[in-house]
Amino acid sequence: MSSDFYKLTIEEVVKETEDCVSLSFGIPDELKDKFSFYSGQYLTLKQEIDGADLRRSYSLCSEPSSGVHKVAIKQVEKGVFSTFANVSIKKGDSIECFPPTGNFKHIPSPKSEKNYVLFAAGSGITPILSILKSILLHEEKSTVNLFYGNKGFSSVIFREEIEALKNNFINRLSVTHIFSKENLGNRIQKGRIDEEKCEYLYDAFLKDIVIDDIYICGPEQMTLSIREVSIRRGVPSSNIHLELFGTSIKKVKSVVAKNTPSFDSVIELKLDGDEFEFPLNSEGENILDAAQKTGIDLPFACKGGVCCTCKAKVLEGNVSMDVNYGLEQDEIENGYVLTCQAHPTTEKVIISFDD
Repeated sequence: MSSDFYKLTIEEVVKETEDCVSLSFGIPDELKDKFSFYSGQYLTLKQEIDGADLRRSYSLCSEPSSGVHKVAIKQVEKGVFSTFANVSIKKGDSIECFPPTGNFKHIPSPKSEKNYVLFAAGSGITPILSILKSILLHEEKSTVNLFYGNKGFSSVIFREEIEALKNNFINRLSVTHIFSKENLGNRIQKGRIDEEKCEYLYDAFLKDIVIDDIYICGPEQMTLSIREVSIRRGVPSSNIHLELFGTSIKKVKSVVAKNTPSFDSVIELKLDGDEFEFPLNSEGENILDAAQKTGIDLPFACKGGVCCTCKAKVLEGNVSMDVNYGLEQDEIENGYVLTCQAHPTTEKVIISFDD
């Protein structure tokens, strides 16, 4: 994976809610192939703010066939980048952007006749909306149940667009809002989407439906609770697709094995046809951080094991990962790791970002 960012012009800025703005980017003709994407994937934006090089990943809420590249950014408390986006960015500004990537995606099949269930909370609607439009537009025989959690109606991002989709696809799309701070007059739609609420939603809306695929995007606990309930209800884990906002689990220090002394390893990285080499102790920092300290500019965004921007393939040797929320099992079996979580477990490790 290349570490190249590209400067894009912001063509449109829309205030979606009081604390959320959407940005649409102009893609030059020579970059359109690089910026092709699947519904559910994200862009990584880079901006220097107060002397710091900040990178943040934001899911595309647009659908590929529209030709639009649009993300939504919700302002979070003390969020430097999200505050900058909501307060300072204006039409005509430019920002550095890494091409779309991510494993959370939907690739439509026109002949599909599937029943999809989508769960989102807050700004988790951004990739879910993209996936929703992909299904409705390109799988004419598929149906969708969307469950969307927010504080109340005023915080529903893309409310008008979702309502328009519901009206245009009235026989194929069901939308259920769940509000934590507003009362719609029934118990099912009041509260947060936790394990108990998910059980209620299954009984009320999904009892007689054979579910083919589930897509979930939201806070970690909500996402994992929905996954657990869905598996209990008979949905294969391989058909449950997750995207986390982040993770509250504290990062653990990687240990090669109990009572095994630490050792020095040689890390060799391949990136954009170049090769880099540096030493790293088995109990030291992760490979990404160690590489950056030597001046190597590797691709990264969240550094939390979620976004997969720092994904690379181990060609020789072995590593262990602290956590992994982004890689699929087949990717792990094929040697891919998240370098922001990886530590050497052999005395030599060769990793390629180009494979």
